Amino acid sequence: MISLEAAQSRLLALVRPLPAETASLAEASGRWAAEDVVSKRTQPARPLSAMDGYAMAGGSVGPWRVIGESAAGRPFGGRIGDGEAARIFTGAAVPQGADAVVIQENVTRDEDTIRVAPADAPITGRHIRQQGSDFRKGDLLIKKGERLMPAQVALAAGGGHDKLSVRRRPRIALIATGDELVAPGVDAGDYFLPESNTTMLAGLLHDLDCDINRIGIIPDKLTEIVAAIRSVDADLLITLGGASVGDHDLVRPALEACGAKLDFWKVAMRPGKPVMAGQLGEMIVLGLPGNPVSAFVTALLFAKPVAAALAGAASPLARQFTVRAAADLPANGERIDHVRARNTVDGVVPVGPNDSASLGGLAAADCLIVRPPNAPPANIGDTVPIYVLD
Repeated sequence: MISLEAAQSRLLALVRPLPAETASLAEASGRWAAEDVVSKRTQPARPLSAMDGYAMAGGSVGPWRVIGESAAGRPFGGRIGDGEAARIFTGAAVPQGADAVVIQENVTRDEDTIRVAPADAPITGRHIRQQGSDFRKGDLLIKKGERLMPAQVALAAGGGHDKLSVRRRPRIALIATGDELVAPGVDAGDYFLPESNTTMLAGLLHDLDCDINRIGIIPDKLTEIVAAIRSVDADLLITLGGASVGDHDLVRPALEACGAKLDFWKVAMRPGKPVMAGQLGEMIVLGLPGNPVSAFVTALLFAKPVAAALAGAASPLARQFTVRAAADLPANGERIDHVRARNTVDGVVPVGPNDSASLGGLAAADCLIVRPPNAPPANIGDTVPIYVLD
């Protein structure tokens, strides 16, 4: 067995980001930037008012005569002189000659004459968004490999872009293996199980904006598994089940029969020890365990990072956070453990049952507590690392 960190590193070393393509801002949302995004304009392009009020010269002493108005998109065309002011609204251009804004709540107005109390006198720069205070033309807005979430897409739009360079969507194929599996909703008797893993993984990968092909359920027959693998045209093939060492665990020999080169097999982790990874031509192949909790955890730590890396992510691995334990945790063994848990106001608490086949325990969890190899007992109040299950 190899460590989780070594397995992730070796797997990601196999990945080459997919080719770049141009997408509209709407189509780019949720994908990763294939190149740096540099601003084409300065924001704000000129000083703007941050409040509704009156624009005048900072340090001037009233009263002031109101000589015009500046609204967003409709600037005041004149110049503000001594003893003069302009009515101004949020987002409007500050007129020439003015460099301060007094908010309307602090102003007393009598027809075209305004006054303010000495404590509210105009101060240079107050309530003004200065030119370039957000970004300037030529500034780096988004780094290559950064995900284009709604705020990043808005930033690109503000920087003058209507299209962005992104990676092609990853094509992912899912194959479930097992004589005991039937399609969900099929009543085939007590000796059969509804196949849930491909549905679960499709949902787990959904937010990465992938094209997912669920090949279906393949029985434990070497020739049929080989045929199914050879039919796949994808960037990433994920098999579920048949990854261990039993007489009916045929995924490894099937991959090898198809010409796949496996990089590793077996990872020192719990749940999910029987993980295999390698390449079949240009396609990345991942063999994950069939027990649903093992499938979920290994997909979170292997399949999802591979899909993100193919899509161009600079940092594809799941992020860890540190929180307080709200329950005592026993010492851990030699394999890194991922304990199903819930994050409460008092901290994280394990939820059970902690069995690799327990869908109920998995569904009750909203995070995984990470217990490093040979970790000593953790007490209530100790900090522990977790993965958040979105």
